[in-house]
Amino acid sequence: MKHSRRTRVAAAVAGAASIALLATGCATGGGESNGDEPITLTITTFGTFGYDDLYKEYEAANPGIKIEATNIDTGGNARTDAFTKIAAGSGLSDIVATEEGWLGAIMEVSDQFVDLKDYGIEDRSSDWVDWKYQQATDADGRVIGYGTDIGPTGLCYNGPAFEAAGLPSDRESVKTLVEGDWAHFFDLGRQYKAATGKAWFDQPGFIWNSIVNQLPEGYYTADGELNVEDNAELKANFEVLGAAVEDGLSAQQAQWDWNGGKSFVDGTFATFVCPGWMLGVVQGQTEAGGGDASTGWDFADVFPGGAGNWGGAFLSVPETSKHKEEAAKLADWLTQPEQQIKQFEAAGSFPSTVDAQEELASSDSTNEFFNNAPVGAILASRAQGVVAQFKGPDDSVIQENVFGPPLQALDRGEIDTAAAWDQAIELLHELVG
Repeated sequence: MKHSRRTRVAAAVAGAASIALLATGCATGGGESNGDEPITLTITTFGTFGYDDLYKEYEAANPGIKIEATNIDTGGNARTDAFTKIAAGSGLSDIVATEEGWLGAIMEVSDQFVDLKDYGIEDRSSDWVDWKYQQATDADGRVIGYGTDIGPTGLCYNGPAFEAAGLPSDRESVKTLVEGDWAHFFDLGRQYKAATGKAWFDQPGFIWNSIVNQLPEGYYTADGELNVEDNAELKANFEVLGAAVEDGLSAQQAQWDWNGGKSFVDGTFATFVCPGWMLGVVQGQTEAGGGDASTGWDFADVFPGGAGNWGGAFLSVPETSKHKEEAAKLADWLTQPEQQIKQFEAAGSFPSTVDAQEELASSDSTNEFFNNAPVGAILASRAQGVVAQFKGPDDSVIQENVFGPPLQALDRGEIDTAAAWDQAIELLHELVG
């Protein structure tokens, strides 16, 4: 049965609503300008984008533009917000940030967004790594997003915690120590727990997401078919992670909470998965918990299982915007290599533009908070060989609502690994089909 585009929007809203409550305070599109009055452009982002200073810089260089920015706490809440407003036919900002994990769902309603080729994005196509530009291109060849960041992933670890377990703590030794597959990483965790009695990682959800993103095909095949229930490789990886959880390597933390950041300070766990954009989260949480650079967090050029991409976003202009041309100009400017470097410096978001990546790769600048780690050069190294996985329309629903609850129940010790997998399959049938 072929569904209408309106039906697909309604379905997407239903799926999004099951993820999270609608975030409040989201901006609506700006009104028409009147004569010499400034144009107000609204933009909605999520998480930590690092745009605040860039907004001020753009306004200073463009006196006729005023920017009203809304930032939603998580990508899941941003998905809910976007699809609710798409279904309503109004309320979207002039620029909307979309996340890689739910870009597939956005592509189902891509005609709700401006074809940026009408505003010259083709002239910049070679600015981005090729797969990033292709991700934002729909089946009809329309390009609906300016690429912001990508998510090459390294390992954040706490040096003093490693030393307490008799493990090396300098970055090069940690790189050598961790190199290998996830089974090896969890074996190191068992060694760490035996020595300290403490957890190796914060909770299994982020690790599961990282593992899935490393597979050649994740929850969908490359041609868009659902790829979960009979996926032996996926199940085998789930069992490896489940065994680690059952062995007590998880600190049973709530996602996006970590006891108000205190768990980053008091040695609750020793390692943390870190795509570039997560570096800002680690620093922010540590500081919120009363820590600072002396707390001992570091960043190594290594990741269990090899290269992987977690995250990345796009800036899109909805058809409902009353200032499409000016919105496209702002989105274009925010994603230029120069601005992507500034975004990286502010939030750790690793650029998707080739020039910005090359600049960071050759940079000898360091991050004081992460024990003076050369985070730009490390992420440039981690980006080698990364190609983002195909994300289907319900990819984020599967990650958060299909696998999320079973992993949380497993983490609490309420069910074992086999029951957690069975529960995930039941939720898959209920929520996705």
